[in-house]
Amino acid sequence: MATTALGGNPVNTVGELPAVGAPAPSVSLVGADFSAVTLPEGQRTVLNIFPSIDTGVCAASVRKFNELAAGLDNTAVINVSQDLPPALNRFCGAEGIENVQVGSAFRSTFGDDYGVRMTDGKLEGLFARSIVVLDTDGTVLHSQLVPEIATEPDYDAAIAALG
Repeated sequence: MATTALGGNPVNTVGELPAVGAPAPSVSLVGADFSAVTLPEGQRTVLNIFPSIDTGVCAASVRKFNELAAGLDNTAVINVSQDLPPALNRFCGAEGIENVQVGSAFRSTFGDDYGVRMTDGKLEGLFARSIVVLDTDGTVLHSQLVPEIATEPDYDAAIAALG
């Protein structure tokens, strides 16, 4: 198990993020339109993982990755939470989010597979804010579990991992 914090209080997760150099677990998510979302073949991938699109920091990270994705070649950005597809669709439509995908894990084991499901605290059951960057073959290039859920991830380190 890994530990992050919320308001300075320790929060445990169900496991650890996939290690750098390891193959990433498969991904089976549901898109904003209820279509299947999986890891794209032959593209690098950034997984922006967060508790809920309806919080300020989570929304800010989706906006930031949408902005960054416009300048990334051969790279998909997938924003992952347990939010339901209609909520993700509403947010993306209202915000003009077009350069990234959203994936709801409400039907999957993603949180356990990636070690990000929080096991205690007031957000228990939701995902801890984290980033996982994958190469075109699905190998983990970078991962970060933020030390405090209310802070944004290290965007520069995520983009730098793409080379």
